[in-house]
Amino acid sequence: MSAPASFPRIPSLKTVASFRDHATALGLELPCDEAILTGESSPLAQPISEVIVNGKMIANRWAVQPMEGWDGTTTGGPSEETRRRWRRFGESGAGLVYGGEAMAVVPEGRANPNQLIIDQRNRAGLAELREALLAAYRDRHGAGHDPVIGFQLTHSGRFCKPRDHHRLEPRVAYRHPLLDRRFQVASDTQVFADAEIEGLIQAYVRAARTAWEAGADFVDLKHCHGYLLHEFLSAVTRPGAYGGSFENRTRILREIIQGIRADRNPIDLGVRLSAFDFVPFRPDPAQSQPGKPGPGIPEDYAHCLPYRYGFGVHATNPVAWDLAESIEFMKLCGSLGVKILNLTAGSPYYNPHIQRPAAYPPSDGYQPPEDPLAGVARQIEMVRQLHARKPPGMVLVGSAYSYLQEYLPHVAQAVVREGWTDMVGLGRMALSYPALLADAVGTGRLDPRLICRTFSDCTTAPRNGLISGCFPLDKYYAAKPAAAQLKAIKRGGGA
Repeated sequence: MSAPASFPRIPSLKTVASFRDHATALGLELPCDEAILTGESSPLAQPISEVIVNGKMIANRWAVQPMEGWDGTTTGGPSEETRRRWRRFGESGAGLVYGGEAMAVVPEGRANPNQLIIDQRNRAGLAELREALLAAYRDRHGAGHDPVIGFQLTHSGRFCKPRDHHRLEPRVAYRHPLLDRRFQVASDTQVFADAEIEGLIQAYVRAARTAWEAGADFVDLKHCHGYLLHEFLSAVTRPGAYGGSFENRTRILREIIQGIRADRNPIDLGVRLSAFDFVPFRPDPAQSQPGKPGPGIPEDYAHCLPYRYGFGVHATNPVAWDLAESIEFMKLCGSLGVKILNLTAGSPYYNPHIQRPAAYPPSDGYQPPEDPLAGVARQIEMVRQLHARKPPGMVLVGSAYSYLQEYLPHVAQAVVREGWTDMVGLGRMALSYPALLADAVGTGRLDPRLICRTFSDCTTAPRNGLISGCFPLDKYYAAKPAAAQLKAIKRGGGA
């Protein structure tokens, strides 16, 4: 048995030159500036004046991505852990808080029993989250340029666990030859019927109304990571009005937006999109041991060709992208008045190295099959290609930057300066070090003790029914009983 591949860790690259040399050795085109610029000279400090969201200008070029804590109440309201996380989002200084976290539009659409539910019962609690975020932002960064804040609307589809952390209750857009068994889809009754979709659309319309009443500047209509609306984009094999052609597969988005506007709701709109997907991956059994998964390999897809079960994926080589429909979808969003397109890729459930490159896998994952820096560069290049074709009046946000660690500001500054993206989104890094880019722009220096090292504990914990947070670096979580439980899970071979 050969050992899983190992890759140089980012902290071992002590200079910008060594980081650049490593990227070049991998054959990657990855812009990286020599020095971090500060103050008004920084590309990251520039406002976005050409797109106004709910009367607001986005004050700078970094965003906080949706970060769930699996820590709401069982009725879908926020807890103290939720409120603390949103205060830290405010401390980040980000000009855009993209969604905060996923909020289920119906109780049965939750990915876990403690996911927030966006309905009238929870409206006051959601409004308090927004106010806490704004207060933290003003306390640390001053008044005058409040961040643009959105709420992310979702139905978890294939990944629903609304009543028990360990029991799937999936609802899907279509039967999938590779994912059905993995996520316990065994019957056509688990597929949404056309007749049910009007009710689902109205749930999104009601949720958007609640978001507006709670003070959100926009709502994100989540089309990423294999969740329900994203799955509809790949429903090529689905019969009827919501499957087959591109027009049919995007019908649900058009009808949700039409419903929001028919409700006379002026709220602005964003979409978070997995612009490409690959086939599901699994640990290589030839390189795995009990409790020690090997590197990821694609599931056998030979019997599925041409591959019609993913969006933005190459039909004859489904471990490569085909961005033709992704570009078409972006243009459709522009025509529907979507102002922010937040770009990501893949799914954390079945190909996490594509979605969030990391040095260490979560408990249900696999060792990286490639240097994680290649995964970062892949997403940056995808955003570059879409940005070159984006319609006017739209802001693009890029993802997958956390793995860059010390060199995140250098790369973020370069890609914004070179026009590869409008904004840089911070996900996991916002849990350990929300103010990383504020510190970079303010002082040109980072606190290395807070930099996310992609240990994946923030994923391993919820995969095992615990709350999510940065257990290695955030003392608040390190002191919780869940930290000891997580260590025991990892010692037992779960990670």
